[in-house]
Amino acid sequence: MNSRLKNFLKDFSYALLSNLVSLIVSVLMILVIPKLIGVREYGYWQLYLFYSSYVGFLHFGWIDGIYLRFGGKEYKDLDKSLFFSQFNMLFILQLIIAASIFTGSYLLVSDANKIFIFHMIAICLLAVNLRFMLLYILQGTNRIKEYAQITMMDRILYCVIIVVFLLFGFRDYKLMIVADLIGKLASLTYAMYCCRDIVFRKIHTFYITWRETAENINVGMKLMFATIASMLIIGVVRFGIERTWDVSTFGKVSLTLSVSNLLMLFINTIGIIMFPILRRTDENKLPNIYTNLRSLLMICLLGILMIYFPFKGVLSNWLPHYADSLRYMAIVFPMCIYEGKMSLLINTYLKTLRKEKAMLKVNVITLLLSVVITLITTVILKNLDVAIVTIVVLIAFKCILSEVILSRMLGISVLKDISMEVVMTFVFILCGWFLNSWIAAFIYALTYGVYLVAKRKDIVSTVNNVKILLKNNS
Repeated sequence: MNSRLKNFLKDFSYALLSNLVSLIVSVLMILVIPKLIGVREYGYWQLYLFYSSYVGFLHFGWIDGIYLRFGGKEYKDLDKSLFFSQFNMLFILQLIIAASIFTGSYLLVSDANKIFIFHMIAICLLAVNLRFMLLYILQGTNRIKEYAQITMMDRILYCVIIVVFLLFGFRDYKLMIVADLIGKLASLTYAMYCCRDIVFRKIHTFYITWRETAENINVGMKLMFATIASMLIIGVVRFGIERTWDVSTFGKVSLTLSVSNLLMLFINTIGIIMFPILRRTDENKLPNIYTNLRSLLMICLLGILMIYFPFKGVLSNWLPHYADSLRYMAIVFPMCIYEGKMSLLINTYLKTLRKEKAMLKVNVITLLLSVVITLITTVILKNLDVAIVTIVVLIAFKCILSEVILSRMLGISVLKDISMEVVMTFVFILCGWFLNSWIAAFIYALTYGVYLVAKRKDIVSTVNNVKILLKNNS
């Protein structure tokens, strides 16, 4: 077997194992924690997760710039003194921001629980962003084995500590936050060891690199803002729900979104290794690769939606206190179709082609739409059902607009495929919301069969192309 194919399969197996561990831990946390702690406690736990998901942007594009500029290079070719200086400058900046959050929470927040959460966010900020830099260096230079080990260490340690707390009868959300931070800090320590020739150097090799910092931030800023806008698309709706209703409702809705996002962990397995590979690929080959990957991905994603029907029944019986909110899974579950395509294909390609500006424009347009719709649904109408429907509508809008722009860059046509996927999504939501589970499953399976027949030529073509690729690399 060709060494490049061997390396790809090896990297894929590491990434798959890492994300499989993350998936198992996520499933345990989603199924076990809400059953053992109160709805209000779970709401505060989700509030911490919600706020902490944004700390990764307080490097202001610095890390994204490093990822974009140096992704695809060999680790041994990196200027270690330069990265040592960048790491320490980033540490100083994050320390200042963390201290500001810590002290500012006393002045601006009155709720004791929220003050505690912001204190933990300050610690999370330091651990996450320093680790992000090292993880992005490892991922961008294709050191996927170490990347996977660091990610697994974080999740495994976190899970073990949570299980110990629960076995000893502790039900306080604060201890669960502490467990999360221990996992992050421990994995940061191991990441520093993996990149020890960057992190641990003699102090005289440190120098202020304002020009390098400015260039990284300038390059990464557009990607960072694009990512922030992307997260805020759903974040604005969640924030509106938390403000209009209460922390318990917020926790219930968050549980539904968490379940729906589980499939993203597997999709990210491939996304982790795709960027450095595509950066080294001839641009003339990118359109054909995109078409083949797209066909395989969408067939899998639309088929995987069928697991919703038995899964929802099992979950409702396991978490009866959340049964009223789990019905919203029928609406938000198709998120995985559009988020999966964005994560694996569209965003990876736009980064490879260095079209961060296009990503930013699409996400900002969708974010502005999200703000307007959220004000209407949560402030004026005060309708939770409609607010949740808008989540999948906004995600689909962002994905479709992004793919239309990308398809023009690649010179391919995807409008027919997009139309079929919208119809499949519409059928799934209607069946899941209005019909009995087994009748709904039968109708969706029938529709999926029609979809496969309509796509049979593309499926045959994709399979043949994969066979040719494997033959050429054997």
